[in-house]
Amino acid sequence: MKFNKLFIAIAVASIMGANFAKAQRGGINWTKDGNSYYQNIGGEIVTITLPKNDRKTIISRELLTPAGTSSPLRVRSFQLNDDGTKALIYTNTKRVWRQDSRGDYWVADITNNTLKQVGKGKPASSLMFAKFSPDGSKVAYVSEHNVYVEDLASGNIKALTTNGTTRMINGTFDWVYEEEFGCLDGFRWSPDSKSIAYWQIDATKIKNFLMINNTDSIYSFNVPVEYPKVGQDPSSCKIGVVDIATAKTNWLAVPGSAIQNYIPRMDWIPNTNEIILQQLNREQNESKLFVANATTGTVNEIYKETNKSWIDAQDQFFWLNGNKEFIYQTEKDGYNHLYRVSKDGKKETLITKGNYDIIDLSLIDEKNNTVYFMASPNNATQKYLYKTKLDGRGKLEMVTPSVLPGTHSYSISPNGLFARHSYNSSTVAPVTEWMNFATNNPLSMEGSITSQLGKQQAIKNKVEFFKVTTEDGVELDGWMKKPDNFDATKKYPVVFYVYGEPATQTAADVWGAGRNSLYAGDMAKDGYIYISMDNRGAPVPKGTAWRKAIYKNIGVINIRDQAMATKKLLATYPFMDKDRVAVHGWSGGGSSTLNLLFQYPEIYKTGIAVAAVANQLTYDNIYQERYMGTPFPTTDAYVKGSPITHAKNLQGNLLYIHGTGDDNVHYQNAEMLINELVKHKKVFQLMSYPNRTHSIGEGEGTREHLALIFTKFLKENCPPGGR
Repeated sequence: MKFNKLFIAIAVASIMGANFAKAQRGGINWTKDGNSYYQNIGGEIVTITLPKNDRKTIISRELLTPAGTSSPLRVRSFQLNDDGTKALIYTNTKRVWRQDSRGDYWVADITNNTLKQVGKGKPASSLMFAKFSPDGSKVAYVSEHNVYVEDLASGNIKALTTNGTTRMINGTFDWVYEEEFGCLDGFRWSPDSKSIAYWQIDATKIKNFLMINNTDSIYSFNVPVEYPKVGQDPSSCKIGVVDIATAKTNWLAVPGSAIQNYIPRMDWIPNTNEIILQQLNREQNESKLFVANATTGTVNEIYKETNKSWIDAQDQFFWLNGNKEFIYQTEKDGYNHLYRVSKDGKKETLITKGNYDIIDLSLIDEKNNTVYFMASPNNATQKYLYKTKLDGRGKLEMVTPSVLPGTHSYSISPNGLFARHSYNSSTVAPVTEWMNFATNNPLSMEGSITSQLGKQQAIKNKVEFFKVTTEDGVELDGWMKKPDNFDATKKYPVVFYVYGEPATQTAADVWGAGRNSLYAGDMAKDGYIYISMDNRGAPVPKGTAWRKAIYKNIGVINIRDQAMATKKLLATYPFMDKDRVAVHGWSGGGSSTLNLLFQYPEIYKTGIAVAAVANQLTYDNIYQERYMGTPFPTTDAYVKGSPITHAKNLQGNLLYIHGTGDDNVHYQNAEMLINELVKHKKVFQLMSYPNRTHSIGEGEGTREHLALIFTKFLKENCPPGGR
């Protein structure tokens, strides 16, 4: 239902540097010393050493060419062992759900100039998350829901689990853990290379949702998806530690029900035989941190947090002070902040003090008592790099030059000496520079952001950012793209782009703001005003109260915010045509589109909804119960916020679009909505895409066709141009 999250990391990893820990690598494959980075260029893997950009081939095309073949492997990604003598090459990948997280792995031995496939004998493209043991002697991976370890010297493969099936999942996750917690890689090597900690997900009691394929055979067939819906029990989850020598698993004695609690995060505490994990209850409003002894399986609770709404899964665990303290991220004081917490949980220190939110953690520089992070205290549409003292005694300092307003990102080397700095805004196409992070200067003026900006053509019709305060006293941020050759004496049609739920921000100051990729043409040239606004509940850095106002109110409070803001805009600007107001959105935005069209038909005359949740009781339990509470003892909030409840109020023009193979927001939502609209004799248009998933991107011509039907419907029902 969502396309990205602001405060929940996609992957979890523990960084083991003594003085530096890097939160997110930003796509840069840094060398261990941080002075160079690896890159796949022209079919070979090279290192580029900074600051002079000296290039050295590490793995040649010849080494990447398997024996008996003439072409090198197509490298999807790669990782090197700690001493840089071997590389794991990931290739021939296949999608599991959204990610191409299974494929083939090869080990390129740089010292001996050999290339060897690991997991020989396993089905093609079946290996997942292969990684070297810390000592570099072995590779572990998942295949068909079992965990294996392979000795690199002998080639011997040992099964560490044997009970894996389509529903008994070892070392990876089921659909909903991946979709809602960002969990994919489900095992971790111990620091001493003697054991592996792994998740086991027991989904044997989860019902299948049956999609139907009518096109790939003359007889239709079912496509089952293991999918826990709202109100249904989650999969059982537990953590095991398997001994490499004996293949015996010792299960951690995590207290509480394995079904009514989630374990979204787990990792080894560096240089110890202990594991830290986070447990969330079914309501996701209680979080507990446990430290477990991997040998005995005993578990001690060290930290507990409760909230009236929900608590997000932790990002990564970063250890300080010789592993006596760790960084904890929480919104418990009203903003998303960083704390340093003692290992026993008895002492905590607030690091980032003030009325602002941490967006991303970028670098922990323990040696210099500094933490770097992304934030935007003064403008929720933008993002900048800030720093403060790691001991909590510092003031907030902006690192990004203030002369570059917009959205920034940084990939900082593990030693904190270099960084790749990327910048864009609604008026600046994405630009990147390499910089000396210690001095905050580009490595050279040639290729710097400053020099690149001088080469960009000025935009004639710029996106305008605005704030609008509704009659409820709620101030929303938004952007507006006016038509080319705008004439304020005329009235123009207004098209709103909406998401509206707690997973995505739409009114950000980024390149692409004001553009609609679903429109076959140029909206500004054709004479449309295009607008997007972020309502309460949107994951923007405006504090906890803003983000969590939507708790148990999806389909109500977000819809009212959007509608009242639209009402205010229409009353304020005479050049907006009240008779030509349209709205569109995808997924959660599709749900918002339907609700706006149904609940406020006097405002919105035309709507195009794609892949919408028409009935909140059909969506998965982790997402919907997190933001709406469990449906026990009542489903009233779910019913009140669902578009089908209000479908009888349709007065305007509706185009509904959905893929029948959508494993995320099931096509049953379309059929439930259709039934309700038919029941009330409401005329609308429908476009179903056979076997397409939530992205509706499969099949030749699909996205082009979607754009054509979107544009045709909009032009016919909300005609462009000033009048």
